[in-house]
Amino acid sequence: MELNNFKFNKKFGQNFIFDTNLLNAIVCDSGITKEDEVLEIGPGAGTLTKIIAKYAKKVVSYEIDENLKEILTENLKEINNSKIIFKDALKTDIKEIENNFDGEYSIIANLPYYITTPLIFKFIENTQRVKSITVMVQKEVADRLVAKSGKDYGIITIMLDFFGNVRITRNVSRKMFTPMPNVDSAVVNIQIVKNKYDADKDMFSKIVHSSFAMRRKTILNNLSSGLNISKDEVVTILNNAKIDPSARAEQLSTIDYVKLANSYNDFIRQK
Repeated sequence: MELNNFKFNKKFGQNFIFDTNLLNAIVCDSGITKEDEVLEIGPGAGTLTKIIAKYAKKVVSYEIDENLKEILTENLKEINNSKIIFKDALKTDIKEIENNFDGEYSIIANLPYYITTPLIFKFIENTQRVKSITVMVQKEVADRLVAKSGKDYGIITIMLDFFGNVRITRNVSRKMFTPMPNVDSAVVNIQIVKNKYDADKDMFSKIVHSSFAMRRKTILNNLSSGLNISKDEVVTILNNAKIDPSARAEQLSTIDYVKLANSYNDFIRQK
């Protein structure tokens, strides 16, 4: 990096990790084996890429910053099962990304904080080929991903629980990064579980997003405006799902939203 006079770009949220023990721990947390193909997002200087390549069958990395091209080429020149693509993974069509893989794949990433939520949504909602997602994220975001109740509990929490099992595997001090960010981080592992709940995913997503439209409003009011149906109709749907119309979105569990999505589906079929 010094030889290439590399300058960290705040726009891309670049905070790199160079500690080999931590990098190995992140990959171990993912549970990947030599049978697995891996998508890495934001390889940076390639330090995590090297470790992933040691454990996996193949690693394909998407990097947005072309200033890292020479650094990555040099650092990965002896790695024969890695491929770097200089594109924005968030803006690249998911089918184009998946053309790099033979079948299912896992995701491992030290994510820039500003793309964490949209990137996770991109892969849990738009494909069934992802086996697991292991990401380093801001500690505050990690707490939100695994929250059971309270202010951290929200759309992303419920959607992740719908698609799989989520856990924080380790906390990481801000001192482990270069340059050092203002906050600590955590590693989150998401194991995708197909058909974990018996509900249509698009209907489930619509119900959850509508319910959280305005957190201070009751679920009755949010669903009426979000689904564009009368409050009387919403009450019927809620009663069939055995949910109190005066409840607020954060008071409902994933199971409640499954029941609600199925109740709404029945309501539409009967109209």
